[in-house]
Order: sequence, then structure tokens, then C-alpha cells
Amino acid sequence: MGNIRRALGFDYGTRQIGVANGQSLTGNAEELCVLRARDGVPDWEQLGRLIREWQPTDLVIGLPLNMDGSPSEMSARAEKFARRLHGRFNLPVHMVDERLSTFEAKSSLREAARSPGSYREQPVDGLAAALLLQSWLASLDEESA
Repeated sequence: MGNIRRALGFDYGTRQIGVANGQSLTGNAEELCVLRARDGVPDWEQLGRLIREWQPTDLVIGLPLNMDGSPSEMSARAEKFARRLHGRFNLPVHMVDERLSTFEAKSSLREAARSPGSYREQPVDGLAAALLLQSWLASLDEESA
């Protein structure tokens, strides 16, 4: 068995960024928090504290492509965020296609909610970050199989 990889996953958005934590031993990821962002720019100090606290070996960022797989304005912004993360923290950064993670997160919350529609009161960003991180961790298993 190789080294255990610990990762922080980010569901990038212009107003908030969902953050999740996971590791390769169990392949599980869980939502940590949602960071506020100002026009896509997070509080870098707060982000730095998270990285120091969790000590990830990898950073995973969701890439919001259009449903046909073409890049979007948001995917360009997410890639810029990924480059800044790498530049500031010098950790490997991985982009993961997140086309269905937000949809899946909303579906999960909708199923968990007792009354239809109440999922809207809960931000999906943390859960979406956990789902995209989980898919990245699963891809590590496939690579080593």
C-alpha cells in the first residue's frame, strides 16, 4: 500500500467556496466549511489556517464545465483559483470535472429534507466539495488497481 494522501477539496464559487477534507485510506470525504469569497477571492489567511490545520498532501478543485464539456467563464475562474492556491501553498493541485457534483449535492439535500424545497436553506457548497473530493479519491483507487 502506498502513502496515505490527505486532500482538501474546493467547490469554487464567486461568493462562497465549499471546503471538504478526505484521505485515500478510506476514500471518504466530508464537508468542512464554506468560506466567504469576494468576487471569487477568498480570505487567504483563513484558507492558510485550514491548510496548516489539516496538512493536506493534495488540493482538489472542482472544474465547472458546461454540460457539453466545453469550458465556461466559471471554469476559467476556478483554474485561476487553482493556480493561486498552488502558487501560495506549493501543493499539488488537481482539477476535477464537477458538472454533476452540485446537482448531486442538491439531490442529496432534497432527499434528506422532510419537506420539498427546504434544501434551499442549506448551502450545497460544502457537500459539493465533499462529492468532488470523493470522486478524486475514487480515481486514485482506479489508478492503483
